[in-house]
Amino acid sequence: MSKHGYESGRLNLPFVGICTFGKYRYVEDWDAIDADVAVLGAPYDFGCQWRSGARMGPRAVREASTLFAFGHAGAYDHEDDIVYLSPDKTTIVDIGDADIIHTKTEQSHKNIEYGVRKILQAGAIPVVIGGDHSVNIPCINAFDDQGPMHVIQIDAHLDFVDERHEVRYGHGNPMRRAAEKTYVTGLSQIGIRNVSSTARDGYEDARRMGSDILSVRQLRKLGVDGVLKRIPEGVRYYLTIDIDAFDPSIAPGTGTPSHGGFLYYEVLELLDGLCRQGQIVGVDMVEVAPDYDQTSSTSILAAQLLMNLMGRMLHHRS
Repeated sequence: MSKHGYESGRLNLPFVGICTFGKYRYVEDWDAIDADVAVLGAPYDFGCQWRSGARMGPRAVREASTLFAFGHAGAYDHEDDIVYLSPDKTTIVDIGDADIIHTKTEQSHKNIEYGVRKILQAGAIPVVIGGDHSVNIPCINAFDDQGPMHVIQIDAHLDFVDERHEVRYGHGNPMRRAAEKTYVTGLSQIGIRNVSSTARDGYEDARRMGSDILSVRQLRKLGVDGVLKRIPEGVRYYLTIDIDAFDPSIAPGTGTPSHGGFLYYEVLELLDGLCRQGQIVGVDMVEVAPDYDQTSSTSILAAQLLMNLMGRMLHHRS
C-alpha cells in the first residue's frame, strides 16, 4: 500500500472501494492528521427553514467525488498547462464526520467546531461539507485564534438575519454571525438575488458592517476580473459556497433553489482568481440535498468544484 492509499498496480475504478472524498486516505484519529487539506463532513440540517435533507450532503458529495479520483497522475488541465492534485506534491485526507446529535443545535455545532479546530491545529486547510448553511457558524468560530481573514460567500441568499423568533444559529444567520467576529475584516457576498431570507434592514446592516454585495447579474456585468478587483488582495480568505448559488437547472438538489443562478465556469474562474491573489485558509460547501436530484448532478457539481478548488488552492499557495 502506498502512502496515497493505493496498492501498486491496482486500477481502483471510481465504483470500487469505500467512498472517502476523492478516495483519499481516511484518518480516524483526529490527533494524527498529517495533510495539506483535511475534509470534514458536517451532516447537520436542523437549521433549515423549508426543505430539509442537506444532512445527506456529505455522503452524496463523497460518493460523487469518486468520479474525480485521479490516482497517481494528478489532474492535468490543458488550458492552464498545470497538473493539479499531484500526489507527489499534495496530501489530502478525509477525517469523516463531526458527530451530530438530533435536535441539539448547540452541541452539534460544537462538535463541528471541534473537528475544524483539530484540522487547523494539524496545520491543514479545513474543507467542510455540509449540511445546511448554519454549519458555517462553528467553522468560522474555530478560526478565532488564526488571525484576520476576509469571508467570501457565494450564495443566492444573504443569510444576514440577526434574530428571528429567537433563532440566531439557523441557516439564515451565518453571515451576520461572521460579521460580528473581530477577526473577520470584511465580507464579499456574491450571487445574491431575487427573494431573499434577509429583509432590507439586513442588507443595510451588512453594508454597514463591511459587506460588499453583488448579484449574479452584477457579476456578469463587471466580469470576473472586475469582481476580483473589489476583493482585497494578498490577504487570508475564508470561502463559503452554498450550492444554491448555482442555477437550479444544473443544481436542483438543494432546499431553497433560486432561479437566475451561476453556471459552473463563472464560479470556477472566480475561485481560480482568488487562489492567485490571496490565501484560502478554509472552505465550506453547504446545502447539497441529494434527494431532490435523482440525477446526482448537484452532488457531482459540488464534488467537481471542490476538487478543482483544492487543486488551485494547493498549487497557488506559494
